[in-house]
Amino acid sequence: MHVIVTGGSSGIGLAVARAYALQGAAVSLVARDEGRLEAARKDLGANVFSVSADTTANAALSSAIAACEAANGPCDVLVASAGIVDPAAFETLPPDLFDRQISINLLGTVNAVRAVYSGMKGRGRGTIMIVSSGAALIGIHGYAAYCASKSALDGFVEALQMEALGSGVRVSICYPPDTLTPQYQQELPARPWQAELLMGKVKPWAADAVALRIVTAIGRRQARVYFTPSLAALALFGPVIKPALRLWYRWRLRQKERMRPIAFETRHEPRPAPRADTNST
Repeated sequence: MHVIVTGGSSGIGLAVARAYALQGAAVSLVARDEGRLEAARKDLGANVFSVSADTTANAALSSAIAACEAANGPCDVLVASAGIVDPAAFETLPPDLFDRQISINLLGTVNAVRAVYSGMKGRGRGTIMIVSSGAALIGIHGYAAYCASKSALDGFVEALQMEALGSGVRVSICYPPDTLTPQYQQELPARPWQAELLMGKVKPWAADAVALRIVTAIGRRQARVYFTPSLAALALFGPVIKPALRLWYRWRLRQKERMRPIAFETRHEPRPAPRADTNST
């Protein structure tokens, strides 16, 4: 079995790749940062191929995935895990950082799927797992670009599932909660307090635990993967839950305003410089 993982140099992508490597699968990693990619390849050991590519560059990514298939055979499983998040209130977020999240999270994922989908259909088999986010299921203050990009994946997957019926290709999507990754550690200082108010201070999952659920779901042919009861409830009963949740959120905001009547403003932390590898979840 040949598994290709985009965003495979760190975070959830690397953890998924490790899980498959331990099962003896041939694994190919695709990510942007060559140094981190090479370190990941060495860490995973035998049967691992790696190639650097920007997922937003369709031609370059197609060439990279073709190289993966030349090295390890046709792709049996694609895990599209490359993603990025830059939280900030919409009016303060520079347009290029908004566009960057849409490009990587949505278009980068679409490019990865495009590179393997026709081949899978031609062979009559294959699995595609798209890594979305719990943020796809509800709007969050400071995450307009991220929520938009991740929720768009839901529509893309639903349409592709319909197109793939009867072809032998399975298309799935998962919605991880906060996960302890390098990206999460970079994101957290810039997370607005309003987002924390809604999301709570839930302990993030370990990347290996998220990866295990993803690999298990692929093995069980699950079309959608919700990692917590609250995420499942939002996905299945959102039209009922969200109005009540918004009322609660507005009440909590008013409570906060009464506690801090002076200069009650959104927290803005100094924004770190963009990382060299913007394609690793």
